[in-house]
Parts: sequence; C-alpha cells; structure tokens
Amino acid sequence: MNENYALSTEKLNEIRTSVDIVDVISEYLPLTGRGRNFFGVCPFHDDHSPSMSVNRERQIYKCFSCGAGGNVFTFIRDYENISFMQAVQKIAAKSGIPLQIASESEQSFTKRNTYHEMYAIACKLYTNNLYTEEGLEAIDYLERRQISKEARKEFEIGLSLKNSHLLTGLLDKKGFKKEEMVQNGLAHYKDGEFRDNYFNRIMFPLFDLTGKTVGFSARIYRSNDASKYINTKETEFFKKGELLYHYHKAKNIARMKEQVILVEGFMDVIRLFTIGIENVVASMGTAVTKEQLLLLKKMGKEIILLFDGDEAGRHAAYKTSSDFMKMGVYPKIVVLEDNLDPDEYILKYGKEKIEYKIAHPMNTIDFKLEYLKEDKNFSSPLDKANYISSVIEELNQITDPILRETTLLKISEETAFDASIIRSQLMDIQDTVKQVSLTPQKEGSSLKRNRYQEAERRLVFYMLNHEEIIELYKQKVKFLSTETYRLLAKEIHYFYEEHGYIKEADFINVLLEDNELLNTFHEITSLDLKDTYKKEEIDEYIDTIYEYKIIKQIDYLKSEQKKTVDQEKKKKLGDEILELQIELQKKKVWEEL
Repeated sequence: MNENYALSTEKLNEIRTSVDIVDVISEYLPLTGRGRNFFGVCPFHDDHSPSMSVNRERQIYKCFSCGAGGNVFTFIRDYENISFMQAVQKIAAKSGIPLQIASESEQSFTKRNTYHEMYAIACKLYTNNLYTEEGLEAIDYLERRQISKEARKEFEIGLSLKNSHLLTGLLDKKGFKKEEMVQNGLAHYKDGEFRDNYFNRIMFPLFDLTGKTVGFSARIYRSNDASKYINTKETEFFKKGELLYHYHKAKNIARMKEQVILVEGFMDVIRLFTIGIENVVASMGTAVTKEQLLLLKKMGKEIILLFDGDEAGRHAAYKTSSDFMKMGVYPKIVVLEDNLDPDEYILKYGKEKIEYKIAHPMNTIDFKLEYLKEDKNFSSPLDKANYISSVIEELNQITDPILRETTLLKISEETAFDASIIRSQLMDIQDTVKQVSLTPQKEGSSLKRNRYQEAERRLVFYMLNHEEIIELYKQKVKFLSTETYRLLAKEIHYFYEEHGYIKEADFINVLLEDNELLNTFHEITSLDLKDTYKKEEIDEYIDTIYEYKIIKQIDYLKSEQKKTVDQEKKKKLGDEILELQIELQKKKVWEEL
C-alpha cells in the first residue's frame, strides 16, 4: 500500500492547511519576503544565493536551480530525511491534530517495534552496567582514553559484562523469542549453547536518523582478543550505508552553524565532542554512500572532510570529494599530518591546533591537485603526462567556467605545459553541467519548445490554478500531444473529478511516486505567468492545440496516402487532407505547414 494514502486526501488537506508553509520553512532556514513570494537559500543543493521561492498563497516551494519543490510535507520529508507519513505526523503534532496511521502492515509494524524495543532494553542494560562495581575498570579505561563523563552520557556508552547470558536472560523474561534475538543480531548459538553476542566489552550504541538504537560497536578494553571491535551485523532496520553516526544530535547544530564535519570513525566524533565541536558525524568506517552524501548536503552549506591522515584516509577524501562534485557540491578538506586520525591528532596536538585546521581547510580542487601530484616527478615526461591526464579528468568535473579556467592556468604554469593543448582536451562546459545535474532531464526536454507545446503547458498551468479551465479542457481539448503534459493533465482531471476541487499543495501528494510527472509538475508551476487569466488567452491556447491536432492528422493522412496503391482510397485521403488544409487556412496558420 502506498503510504501516502494511509490517510484520506481530506485528512491530509486538513493537516496541511493547519499550518502556513512560510512559517514552517522559516523554522529551518531564513526567508526574505519579496513581492508575493519569500526567498531563501535552498538546502537541497550547494546554493550560494537565495534560489528557493516559497509561495504563501499556493502553499508550495520551488528551487529554480536544482528543481526541488513541493508542499510542506515534502519539505519536511526531504529536509529531515524521514518518510512522508512521518512528515505528516510532525505537522499534525504541531497543530494538535490526532492521528491514527496504519501505513505499515500489522506484521511489519510489530517486527519493527520488536526490534527497537529489544535494542532499547539492551542499550539501557549496558549503560547501567557501566555504573556498577563491575564497571569501574571500564570507566578507568575510558578516563585514561580521556572520554569524559559528559561524553559517556551524550553517546550512551555502556558495558557488556562477563556473563554471556545476561541480555538473553533479560529479553527472555520480557517475552522475546530466541529466534528474534538471533535474527536481530543480539544473540547466537555456539556449541549448542544460546548466548549473548556481546560480553566483556565497552558498548557504543549506533543510532538511526531519529535517534533510536539500532546496533552496537563493542570494543575490547582489557583482553588480548584479536577482534578489537565487534559490530552488529546489518539487519532489515540497520543499514550502515543509510546512516551517519551522531546525525540525530548533530543535525540541528550543523544547520545553525551552516557547516557539517564528516569523519570516518565514531571515536573521532566522540573526541571532537569532548573539545566542544558538536557539528560532526561519521560514516562509521565505510565508504561514503550516495544516501549519506544526500544527508550531508542537507545538514549545512559547508561540508568539511576530516579524514585520517594516512594514505587510506587521503584516498577516501579524494574519492568522497569526487562523489560530491558529481552532485554539484565542493566540500573542503582538512589534511592531518603524521598519519594520525582525528582522535589521535587531538590527543597529541590539542584543541587549538585542530580548531585552526578546521578553520583553514583546503578547497576541493587544491586538495585533489596535491593528491594527484604525490609521488610524481615532473622531470619525467611520463609522470608529467599522467598527471596532466588526471588533471583533465578533474577539470571536466568543474561546472564553473572561471574556476575551470583559473585551475587550468595554474596547472599550465606549474607543469610548463601549453594551456591551449590542455584546453583543447576539455569537454564543453554544457556537457559537464549535464553530467553533474541534480535533476536529470528526459532526452529532448532541453530542445526549444514550439508554440504548440508552449500552449499545452500554459493550459496545464491554468488547469492547476482554476477549476473552470479543467472543465474547458474536458469539453474542448481532451488530449494533448506532448506525453508528459498529457499525463499530468489527465491526473489533474482525475483529481478534480474525485475531489471536486484543485489545489497544487494537495494535488502534489498524488505525484510523489512518479518522478517524471513530479518533474513536469515543477516545470509547469515554475512558469512565470500571472495567476489570473484573460478568456482570450485561454481561447488562443485551445485554438493552437486544436491547430496542432489538425497538422498531426494531415501528416498522418499524407503518410497513409503514400503507402496505398489503391487509387480510390488515395483520392479519398486527398479529399480529407484538403478539407483539413482549408480549415487551417481559415485559422490563418497555413504558413506553419
């Protein structure tokens, strides 16, 4: 079942109209009134000037740079990275509207609930263990690692005891099944014995985006066990690639500072927290995924990569910055010396030095050039050629023509290589823009529209804003030649027939699972047209669309006429063509043929 329909359209409408989209979005980012609209810096791409418009009358928002748009529900869904129904619940709670939602099957809901309950119990048990007599040695270890009491509470650090049946026994008493404990990664069978997955280790809980415990990283602290860390296996509800460590705590601080720092490990996050740097998250040691990149983009305008200082860390920073550039975002990079990770670096050099490093990061391009230069000898023609080839690949990722040209000249100067030769190897800037576009365009969509297509999309614009235009469409048009406009008009007509009204902010909810239609909707609503219309305008659009139908019909008949060898049929088709051509002449559009 589509979760968007777990509530009726009427209920969704009631919840949506209980708030003002301008007021809600203003809680997340500053908006400035300009005419009928409010403008702000778009949080969904690397925006440096206000390109997102919020319309109070229509209760929708639209970014004219990256194409993001929607109503108050979709804004909260995408900004908070939560589901549509969770966004609806947030607005309902804000307005005090009671909700009963069954967006999941009963079985799925029970399964998810069981998982979260088990991990909440485990987290509480481990946290309590740390502050018992048996936890004194673990606390001493954490103190020696300079992990303060404040940090231990902030990150809910705990302890699994030597007793390998403690958690399983507690969960059993609370009615959980053994197969659930195994399936959810908290227990296992060994030599016929059922036991806890974690014992005699310091426990670092891992959280989902909303702050629920979904896994653990368990660290040895007094044995010679070769497995320094044991981590929860990936489950249905714990997927590392979709999460960021400390996200639920860091997101609001990062948005306030308009800056987020990405590190590789959770110990780096904890260490930075102990010196007062809280706008930090970790990828938990895995390669940064597309889902994590999207999360980071929403957290702050400035993204800083603070990775380990060794070769592996520098390579990870290079790859991650490349992935960001494909999304049109240029992160900044802090490079740590002595092959140290951030945790080690802070312990060795202190707070002031890491703060200075963060305040003076390298820009993406300079970092990548330095990385590519490593181990290159420019007196070697082969090394120089390999370096320039690598640099050309990087230049082809840059969409800013000034940045591209200044970088090219810099490379030419440092390698004594002719700039014109490098320039000749570059892709056209427009091809580069297409490669990094955040909103892929359908093939042919960038071609100049003819006047018939323009008439179609303008008519659809007014269908979205005026019910009487839908009636006119139903009576006089019924069919549009451009597929995307035709499908959108059809959905508008269905919505109007079912609900008896049309309003963009409500209608958008039915498009959320069809990206192509959603993109067409955003294209139409971005048209710079007045909300009001003149009857003559609409008549002209309808006439133009009708003319196009005649032209297409003439083309079809001419094609059929060429195919047939039956002279009588050929003559009949010719008569039909002539009749249509006469009709076009009457409309004074003969020159269009």
